[in-house]
Amino acid sequence: MDKFESMRIFTRIVELKSFTRAAEDLGYPKATVTNAIKQLEARLRVRLLHRTTRQVSPTLDGDAYYTRCIQLLADLEETENVFSQAAANPSGKLRIDMHGTLGRHFVLPVLDQFCTRYPNIELQIGMGDRLVDLVRESIDCVLRVGELQDSSMVARRLASLEQVTCASPAYLELHGEPRHVEDLAAHRAVNFFSAQTGKIYPFEFKVDGERREIAIPGTISVNNADAYKQCCASGFGLIQVPRYGVAGLLASGALREVMPEYRPQPSTVSVLYPHHRQLSPRVRVFVDWLATVFATAM
Repeated sequence: MDKFESMRIFTRIVELKSFTRAAEDLGYPKATVTNAIKQLEARLRVRLLHRTTRQVSPTLDGDAYYTRCIQLLADLEETENVFSQAAANPSGKLRIDMHGTLGRHFVLPVLDQFCTRYPNIELQIGMGDRLVDLVRESIDCVLRVGELQDSSMVARRLASLEQVTCASPAYLELHGEPRHVEDLAAHRAVNFFSAQTGKIYPFEFKVDGERREIAIPGTISVNNADAYKQCCASGFGLIQVPRYGVAGLLASGALREVMPEYRPQPSTVSVLYPHHRQLSPRVRVFVDWLATVFATAM
């Protein structure tokens, strides 16, 4: 087995924390993977991995070697692409994770266009809002909404989403319509909480050019976009969402926008990917296609 393939096996073991899962992912027998690591450690004369019955983790030397392997493997792929047709006709598996509502609204309806244009790319798509570790989970890119937290990733901004505050006509008839942020003290909200932390997200408003966060009490909290809109339409309180997500409900009159003068700043849509994937033809064509999708939709 050549050195580059040994490196690839090692990086997948680190990312998946398992010899067995790495072997399955790469299509090797587990014995081949185990033997490759033994030979690699013998050649380097260092121990690269801690092995327990439950998990595999890198040693300090293993961490350092992993970082170098990732860069070397990326450089190898880039070099080979220069002298092959891969850049013009990319192939292989592309692992993507998308913000669920965003993906369903903007990406999935036109995904057939990408598949027709690049028939040799196999897409593996995760849908959700959880934070993912792109490197450890071997995800090539993610589509997200909001401010970017991970500066170690390459980010490309795709669009800005206008935010609106809404309520149902029945709720407004019962409680009155808020006109100013001070009025919100007498109102109720359907609150949205993080599935990871349980934290309730505050409402945001732009007041005199400044961003202002306001916590509005409520009897119902959810962590699902469809449930969020349904509870609002049922009269449980105010919600704050991207306009695209409630455009149909606003048009039909099932929901009404309130306090348009205090709309928060638009939310940013971005695609993120690890530095070592920025030259991958698969990632590059998908990111470029996403940019076209959002440019057309906005």
